[in-house]
Amino acid sequence: MRKILLALFVTSTFTNYAQELPKNYNALITEVEPQLIQWRRHFHENPELSNREYNTGKYIAEFLKTLPNVQVKYPIASTGVVAVLKGGKPGPVVALRADIDALPVLERNHVSFASKATSEFNGQKVNVSHACGHDAHTAMLMATAKVLSALQKEVPGTVVFLFQPAEEGPPVNEDGGAPLMIKEGALDNPKVEAVYGIHIESQIPVGTIKYKSGAFMASSDWFTIKVNGKGSHGSQPWGGVDPIAASAQIIEGLQHIVSRQMDLTVAPVVITVGTINSGVRSNIIPETAEMSGTIRTLDSKMQEDVHERIRQTVQSIAASSGATADVKIETKTLVTYNDPNLVKKTLPSLIKAAGAQNVTESTWVTGAEDFSFYAQKAPSFFFNVGALPKGTDPNKAAPHHTSDFYLDESAFIVGVKAFTQLVFDNAIPKTK
Repeated sequence: MRKILLALFVTSTFTNYAQELPKNYNALITEVEPQLIQWRRHFHENPELSNREYNTGKYIAEFLKTLPNVQVKYPIASTGVVAVLKGGKPGPVVALRADIDALPVLERNHVSFASKATSEFNGQKVNVSHACGHDAHTAMLMATAKVLSALQKEVPGTVVFLFQPAEEGPPVNEDGGAPLMIKEGALDNPKVEAVYGIHIESQIPVGTIKYKSGAFMASSDWFTIKVNGKGSHGSQPWGGVDPIAASAQIIEGLQHIVSRQMDLTVAPVVITVGTINSGVRSNIIPETAEMSGTIRTLDSKMQEDVHERIRQTVQSIAASSGATADVKIETKTLVTYNDPNLVKKTLPSLIKAAGAQNVTESTWVTGAEDFSFYAQKAPSFFFNVGALPKGTDPNKAAPHHTSDFYLDESAFIVGVKAFTQLVFDNAIPKTK
């Protein structure tokens, strides 16, 4: 009876367009891998910051235009690319996404294709590198497009390839990233019914896939707090209102929100103060102090609650010191939410791509992704592909966004297999 009920559930919830893999599929996968590595090394050696991916977007678009049966829209969202492949068999419209921007990070890896690029970030000259794996994501999606284009007659439905700029966040006073892709219609023509995304991971064993149903990655909010006091001589603090002392109390109060006010059995919460700036001289009490930081939550209701508690805490502590405070909170990403029905139905595709022993469910993480915005438009599924070299201790591997970040290139073909398998095994939740 349980099996019958499960079958009824699946039938009532999904439309299944699964197709057998074409006979020449494996040959095409083998054939594309050297080019996949070459593309990745090209992007790695020539990184560009968010909303400045001029050469990257052009390179992607020019390649895609050489593929038969692929329609290319470029630029979109400043420097992004959207390509559409209409398959030869009935099926849904699905989107596959890769992010294309790099980071203001110096690379220390001694590889022949290491980045030596520099650029300007927030008015400062910086080194630039792909310290988060977006170069690999881009190359994997290009390889996926090449394979699926060659198999167009066998592809069920329509595939939309999203090469998205500015995942790390656009420059100040600029729009960008997934919200701008959505605003400019990347998911509308044709109307996308499901979105899939991959993130390569430097601390997960090579060739493995990790996923989580439901909330997977945290929302990311950035806050700025300005404490307004009254200046005085450093020898006479009673003559003023010390914004630095008030700021110290505020920082402690923010941590009490996490440890004493939030129900952490529901979901994790993180509040981090990353900068604090005040004063110019050791014997002068300044008039103001300013701090900034980030908030990470894995539940949308808790996200709203934390925002309100921060405002109350900051203003109350400032008032108790005779100061005032201004609080600004800006939402950068939402909670990355993997549609449970979509995950359940498409998990066999990931197992086919990587092997049952290499696919495991993980816990949620407090990192954030602007892929989260796509879930507002269609059911979405975002998962990780490991690229930690065999025999390496994960605890000693360089994290993302650091100078020693390193990926095992043999992992990339697993991402291509996962993307292509998802296309051929498509199952889309029916609209209720």
